[in-house]
Amino acid sequence: MNKIKEKIPSQSSFWLSPNYNTNLNFINFANFKEEKMTNEKIYKLENYQNSNMNPGNLQRLPDESFVFIDAGFLSKLNKYFGEGLYLKYDIIKLADRLCEKQRLICKKVYYYTAPPFQSTMPSKEEEIRKKNYDKFVKQLLKNKNIMIREGRCQRLKIDNLYEFSQKAVDSLAIIDLMEVPLDHPQIKKIVLVACDSDFVPVIKKLEEKGIKTILYTYYQKSRDENFSTSNQLIKCVWKYVILTKVDFDSCPLDKMK
Repeated sequence: MNKIKEKIPSQSSFWLSPNYNTNLNFINFANFKEEKMTNEKIYKLENYQNSNMNPGNLQRLPDESFVFIDAGFLSKLNKYFGEGLYLKYDIIKLADRLCEKQRLICKKVYYYTAPPFQSTMPSKEEEIRKKNYDKFVKQLLKNKNIMIREGRCQRLKIDNLYEFSQKAVDSLAIIDLMEVPLDHPQIKKIVLVACDSDFVPVIKKLEEKGIKTILYTYYQKSRDENFSTSNQLIKCVWKYVILTKVDFDSCPLDKMK
């Protein structure tokens, strides 16, 4: 299978601001121009044409798409680009922009996360984290086009240090992905923000159903680095795009009134 690699800086965001227009269906493609960067590298097939048209789309409108976001991966990447500090950006704008880059219209966002760990008797710090998380989720849910799927946070003690990891998140994402061809036959391309090889089987199954996956990910060549993406995942998707710090910086959070 011929693969397309595209490395482009894109726009992105982290938080849903009440000032942001929550109509994800509207994109002014008449005024949209692809950004040109001197260091931009795009790899495509020689005869590749990106028409993004479903059969019968006589108006030549961009196809609709869904965006699936692994919050754990995106949070880790955000902190890495921020050199230990979290960059502020808008999740809804992120999904919208990633679709724009592929000449798609974002119809729905699936966001996979987990509430902060809570002890049997939560500490003051745990209570504050939970309060901030609840505020974050409440703000996101003001947008009717976002679906939040929650797994659970597991705490393990290793060498007298606590480590936290999300559980059941990938399983929830796989279930939603498999429902796309059943419940949304008009969707022919999806956007996945992740790095986990657990998605390989479902991506292959979606391809059999005629659905192409565009992967936004990040990896470093050295195996001992903080980020790695499965070669199997890279090979099985229709196209993959490397996320950069520009994706976060170029779409700042709107000031809340």
